[in-house]
Amino acid sequence: MFQVLSRDPSCQARRGRMELAHGTVETPIFMPVGTQGSVKTLHPDELDLLGAQIILGNTYHLWLRPGHELIRDLGGLHRFASWDRPMLTDSGGFQVWSLAKLRKITEEGVRFQNHLDGTRMLLTPELSMEIQASLGSDIAMLFDECPPYPCERKYAEKSLALTTRWAKRCKDWVETHQPTSGSGKQRHFGIVQGSIWADLRERSARELVDLGFDGYAIGGVSVGEPEEEMMRAVEHSVPFLPEDKPRYAMGLGTPPQILEMISRGVDMFDCVMPTRVARHGQAFTLDGPIHIKNLEFAKDERPLCESAHPHVARFTRAYIRHLFRAGEILALRLLSFHNLHFFLRLTANAREAIAEGKFLEFKDSFIRRYTQSKSA
Repeated sequence: MFQVLSRDPSCQARRGRMELAHGTVETPIFMPVGTQGSVKTLHPDELDLLGAQIILGNTYHLWLRPGHELIRDLGGLHRFASWDRPMLTDSGGFQVWSLAKLRKITEEGVRFQNHLDGTRMLLTPELSMEIQASLGSDIAMLFDECPPYPCERKYAEKSLALTTRWAKRCKDWVETHQPTSGSGKQRHFGIVQGSIWADLRERSARELVDLGFDGYAIGGVSVGEPEEEMMRAVEHSVPFLPEDKPRYAMGLGTPPQILEMISRGVDMFDCVMPTRVARHGQAFTLDGPIHIKNLEFAKDERPLCESAHPHVARFTRAYIRHLFRAGEILALRLLSFHNLHFFLRLTANAREAIAEGKFLEFKDSFIRRYTQSKSA
């Protein structure tokens, strides 16, 4: 399922390849987020144009609307969304943690009122796996509890133990209900927790590896902690994860953060940031992010960035600013496309640099230029 193709001799960065039911994914990779089965504002053909290899679907949202059984009956999420390449679905646990009202965590699962109409619901490890099986994603994430930041060590220990027990229940459900081999096999990733404590991160990683999964994610990051704690969470998890399995940092991050985590041995990333900030007028450039709605761009005839995709490079900054001020939907589409291209190109360049044994040189050069305007 996963093969390491090359390693950079100066750090832990590695280039790899995942073989999944709907195609091959080259790593390191950034995965655009399609919360409702759609990457916001973009057509699937535009994702093809961007070279997106794999996108995300959101278990919680698709369970609530339109429902996993309907999607299953209509041929699965790939057919439903007209996307024939790989998909990853999250477990729904983070959305319950961040969106649901009046949630209560028990051994059984999480009881909550959903954010749409307040209906009382129960999401369990088994149901999360059932939903994701119905969606038919290539990679399904295990159901876990994401502890908040900050939290007491006692809470983190209790949460970690619960996540491990839930992981075992997820594995039992999969072994009972899904085929163990075949080209269409769904892959399953465990999620390392443990908050900011190194020994808890190690314990979580070792317990999940003992259970045995197809890949491993580092969870409980980008939940409000300082960036240095985020990096330490990765450093305290990666050494205890198998070399021959993909590693996924969930919900991250800025371009410099992604490069820093690649240097620490992480292979997969996702984040809503590129499309979310695009809808508010922020564009990523090699010289750092810019806010296109600012007056300084009113007469700017340059493209958004020298590395912009031809699909967007034909438009000037002045024109895109005009679109935002006029309330034109094209503004959201152009910036969303551009920002995703920036992130996908970043990881593609990282793959090339790793293959050439020059990743640290590439990382340091990129970050120096990207952050120079902030330090000027």
